[in-house]
Amino acid sequence: MKKLLKKIPYDILVLVAIMLAVVPLGDPHLLQKLKMLFSGSLIKGIDYFDLLMHSTPTILLIVKFAFSFSDSSKNRQA
Repeated sequence: MKKLLKKIPYDILVLVAIMLAVVPLGDPHLLQKLKMLFSGSLIKGIDYFDLLMHSTPTILLIVKFAFSFSDSSKNRQA
């Protein structure tokens, strides 16, 4: 997983994460699906898929930052 994330440049990942988080511009799907998840109305399979699709780049970006931070802190200790 680390090797795959290292191959993805930050700028591409940030761009895709922002695009999928705010599309469509009126009421973003990600916010809409998160509201549905927390209210308990996320019932259909397509809604779960949509939530997964729109949140995956953001989750990958967070994991990549965590790996980078972890690697840099290990290098400082050595």
